[in-house]
Amino acid sequence: MKIAILGAGFTGLTAALKLAQDGHEVTIFEKESIVGGLASGFKIKGWNWYLDKTYHHLFTNDSSAISLASTVNQKLITKRPETAVLVKNQMSAFDSPITLIKFSILPIIDRLRVGVCTFYLKYITSPKYINHHYALIWLTKFMGKNATEMIWNPLFEGKFGAQKHIISLTWFWARIKKRTPSLIYPEGGFQTFAEKVQSEAEKHRVKFNFNSEISNISSLNTKFDKIIVTLPTQVFNKVAKLPIAYQKKLNSIPHLSALNLILVLKKPFFIKETYWLNITDQSFPFLVLAEHTNFMEKKYYNNQHILYIGCYLPENHPYLKMSSKKLLKLFDPYLKKINSSYSSSIITSYLFTHSNAQPIVAPDYKEKIPDFKTPLRNVYLANLDMVYPWDRGVNYAIKLGEDIAKIISKEK
Repeated sequence: MKIAILGAGFTGLTAALKLAQDGHEVTIFEKESIVGGLASGFKIKGWNWYLDKTYHHLFTNDSSAISLASTVNQKLITKRPETAVLVKNQMSAFDSPITLIKFSILPIIDRLRVGVCTFYLKYITSPKYINHHYALIWLTKFMGKNATEMIWNPLFEGKFGAQKHIISLTWFWARIKKRTPSLIYPEGGFQTFAEKVQSEAEKHRVKFNFNSEISNISSLNTKFDKIIVTLPTQVFNKVAKLPIAYQKKLNSIPHLSALNLILVLKKPFFIKETYWLNITDQSFPFLVLAEHTNFMEKKYYNNQHILYIGCYLPENHPYLKMSSKKLLKLFDPYLKKINSSYSSSIITSYLFTHSNAQPIVAPDYKEKIPDFKTPLRNVYLANLDMVYPWDRGVNYAIKLGEDIAKIISKEK
C-alpha cells in the first residue's frame, strides 16, 4: 500500500519505519526542516551534542524507546540524577524512600503516609479501580492534609492552574508507576535519536518531504491508500473536513501550552548537583528548574551549563507572547532566591513554546479518547492525546507509532 504520514515526530517516524519494514511504500510530510517533532533539538557553535528544545528523558522501563534505540544503534546513557523539591525556601531531595525519611519539613507521621500511599500506587497494576477519583481529594484523604498543602496542591496548581481540582488520580498514578530512580538519555540528544530513526527509515525507502505543511488532507486522497495523521488534534481539525459530532469529541479535551526558557551559563546554577527541582512556592511564575548539565556532562556543550525554566500555561496566557528577554526579567527575582549571583553567569538564552502540550486529564478522559480510525475513509489519527493512562513522552510516542503500524498492516 501507499501510505502518507503527516508529522515526523517519533510517532510518525516509528510508524513509517515499521510500515516500510512490512513492505509498504511510505511518504512522510513534515512542515519543519528536520525530524523530531516535540522532541527536536538544536545545536550551537562549540556544542558536540544537540540540546532538546524542551526537557526530555527516558525511564529505565521505557521498553518501546529502548527497543527502537537498539534497532537504530542509538547509544543510551543511564544515570541516577537528583530530583528535589523547593518547600518553604528550602531545597530538599525528594526522589527515594531514604530522601522521604529525611524530609524533615513534614512530620514523621505524614512522611509515613506519603510512603505507604506511594508504595500502594506504585504496585497497582491497573488504574481501573482508581480512575473515578480526583487526585487532590484522594491525596488529601490518604497522604494527609499537610503533605497535600505543602507539596501536591502547589505542584498541581503550577501545572494545571484553575483546573487542578478536576485532574484524575489516574494521571498521578501513571507518574508514580512509571518513575524510576535512574534515567536514560540518548547520546547526542533526542534529535540525534530521531535522525537515526530517519536514516533507518530511508534505508527502507521511506520518503521525507520537509517544509511541507499539508493544509487539506483531501489533496492526498487520490495519491495514497491510507493517511496517518500524527499532528495535534487541533491541527487535524484545521486540515480535515470532519463531522461536527466528531469535532466536538476531539475538542472536548482541553490542553495547556508548555513554555521553556533555556539559559546557557558559565557556571552551574545549583550549588548541589541537582538535576530537577519542582517549585512548590505558588508565588513563583514557573514550575520546574532542570539543570541539564547536572544530568549529562557539560563537556558536550562546550563546558557551558544548561538550565531549563519550565511552566505550563493556558493558551491565551500573556507569557506566551513575551520575548525571552522580557521573560527573564520577570523570572529574575525568583531565580535569585535560589542563586543570587546567577545573572552574572548568563551567556545567552533561548525560548521555545509548544501549544497543546499537556491535556487536562479528568476522570472521564478515557471516554473522550478518539479511535485510531476516523470518520474519514482511510484516514487514521495517532497523536499523544491517545497514550492514556500514560503521560506524554517519547516512549509513548514510539509505542503509538508501533500500534498504528500494526493496525494498518493488518488491513492490507
